[in-house]
Amino acid sequence: MNSRKTRIISSVFAVMFFFMIAAVPTLRVRAEESTPVYTTVEEAEQYIAEQEEIAGAANEEIDTANQYITEQTVPAYATFWALIPPIVAIVLALLTKEVYMSLFVGILAGGLLYANFNVEKMMNTVFVSGMMGKLTDSWNVGILIFLVILGVMVSLMNKVGGSAAYGEWASTKIKSRKGAMLSTFGLGALIFVDDYFNCLTVGSVMRPVTDKFKISRAKLAYIIDATAAPVCIIAPISSWAAAVSGVVSGENGLNLFMKAIPYNFYALLTIIMVIGMSIMKFEYGPMRKHELNALAGDLYTTDARPYEAGENQVVTGKGKVIDLVLPVIVLVISCVCGMIYTGGFFSGEAGFIDAFANCDASLGLVYGSFIALVITFFIYIPRKVMTFKEFTESLSEGFKAMVPAMLILTFAWTLSGMTKMLGADVFVANLVQGSAGALQLFLPVIIFVISIFLAFATGTSWGTFGILLPIVVAVLEPGSEMLIIAISACLAGAVCGDHISPISDTTIMASTGAQCEHISHVGTQLPYALTVAAVSAVGYILAPLINNVFITLPLMIVIMIAVLFVLKKIYGEIENY
Repeated sequence: MNSRKTRIISSVFAVMFFFMIAAVPTLRVRAEESTPVYTTVEEAEQYIAEQEEIAGAANEEIDTANQYITEQTVPAYATFWALIPPIVAIVLALLTKEVYMSLFVGILAGGLLYANFNVEKMMNTVFVSGMMGKLTDSWNVGILIFLVILGVMVSLMNKVGGSAAYGEWASTKIKSRKGAMLSTFGLGALIFVDDYFNCLTVGSVMRPVTDKFKISRAKLAYIIDATAAPVCIIAPISSWAAAVSGVVSGENGLNLFMKAIPYNFYALLTIIMVIGMSIMKFEYGPMRKHELNALAGDLYTTDARPYEAGENQVVTGKGKVIDLVLPVIVLVISCVCGMIYTGGFFSGEAGFIDAFANCDASLGLVYGSFIALVITFFIYIPRKVMTFKEFTESLSEGFKAMVPAMLILTFAWTLSGMTKMLGADVFVANLVQGSAGALQLFLPVIIFVISIFLAFATGTSWGTFGILLPIVVAVLEPGSEMLIIAISACLAGAVCGDHISPISDTTIMASTGAQCEHISHVGTQLPYALTVAAVSAVGYILAPLINNVFITLPLMIVIMIAVLFVLKKIYGEIENY
C-alpha cells in the first residue's frame, strides 16, 4: 500500500517537474518581451522619459479623481471656510503673542474642517497628510538642512570672534545709525539670488553693527525682510524669477517677468520706504516704541528671547574681520554655484540665466552651504584660530540656535498645506475669474488685493502667483499692456501678502536672521507694509488709465515720498536718532 502511494506521489512530482521544465522557455521569452533591451544610454533615457510622461498623465487623472472625492466629501472645500484655519492662527498669534500654539490651533481647525469633525480622520489629516507629508517633502527638508548648516556657520563665526571683529571694524567705518541701516539695506540688495539666503546672511553679518548703534532687532528684521523678497522679485537672476518663469505657460515667462518689473509698485516702493525711513529719522506704529527703547538700551522691548542661546555664546578664538568676511564670500559664491549646478549649467545643458530658471534652489543651497562649511573648516583649523573640539561643539550649538525657526517653519508649512487641502486656492481663483469680465479696468487692483489676501492666508508668495498667474494670462489679451500690469499686480500682491503674513517662511527667516521675537517683527512691520500697499493700490488703479509706465512709475515714487513727508510731519522726528 505504501509503495503504491509512493509511486503516485512520485508520478505527480514528475508531471509537475515536466511542466516546470516545459514552461521555462515560455517564461524566459515573456520576460525578454516585457523587459526592454537597451543598446545605448540615450535609448534608456528616452524610455525613462516616455514612462515618466505616462506616469504624469496618470497622476493628473488621479489628482482629478481625488479632487472630485474631496469636493463630494468635504463640505468646506473651496468655500470661505477654507480660509478659517489661517485666519484663526493669525488672529490668535497677534492676540496671544504665542506663535507656536497659534499655528498648531490653526492646523487643528483645518484638520477638523477637512475631516468634517471626525476626530480619527482629523488626527490622520493633521499628522500624516499634514506634518509628516511636509517633513518628507524634499524641498522642505532641503531648506531645513540649509538652515542647520547656516546656523552652524554663524555659530562658528561667533565663536572664533569674526562677528565681534567685524562689528568693531564696521563701527570705525560706519559713523551713524543711518549709515548702519543703509549698509544693511545695501547688503540685502546685493544678495538678490534667493530670499532665504538673503535673510539669514544679512542678519548674521549686520547684527553686530546694528547692535552697536542701538538699532532695535525689530527694525533690523524689517530692513532684512524688506530687502529680501521685494528685491528678489525685481531681480532677473534669482530663484524668484525662475519660479515666475516656470508657472506661465504659453508665453515667454522670463520676458513677461522683465516687462513686469517697472509695474511692480510694491517691491519698488518698499525700497523707497526703507531708504526714506533710514534717512528721515522718524518712526510710527509699534516700531516707534521699539526704536525708542533701543536708544535707551533695550534692543528687544519684549521679554521673549527665542535666540538667547546663540547670543550668549562664548567667544573662544582670536578671530579677525577676515574670519567673517571670507566665509560669507565663500558661502555666497558656493550657493550661487550650487543653484546653477542643479539647473544644468556645469553639465552644459543650460546657459547661466536658463540654469537659474531651471534650478532647484533648495538643493542648490544645501550643496552650496555644505561646501562653504567644509571650506570654513580649512580656513579656521589650520590657522589655529579655533580647536577641532570647538569646531565640533559649534555643530550642536548652531543646530540649537535654529530650532525655533525650524519649528515655526514646520507648523507654517503644515498650515499652508491644510488650506490647500481645503481648496482655498480654488476659492480665490474662482473669485479672480468671476471678476475678470465685469471689472476689467479695475482688474489689476482687484488682482493685487486678492493676491495679498491669498499670500497672507497661506503664507506663500510662490504658491499665490503659481495659482493666479495662469488665470491672469488666460483671461487677458496676449502682448497687451493690461496683461503686463495685471501680472505685476499679481506678483506685487503675492510679495506684499507674504511680507505681512506671520506664517510666511520669509517672514520667519527675517525674524531668525535678526534674532528677533517673531510676533514683534510681524506687528512692527505691518503698518509700514500696509502703507506701501495702499500707495501701490492707487498705482494699480491709475496704471490702466495712464497706460504708460514711464509716467506711472515716477508718479508713484513722488506719491510715496510725499506720504513719508506727511507721516514725518504727523509723528515728528526722533531726537538723537
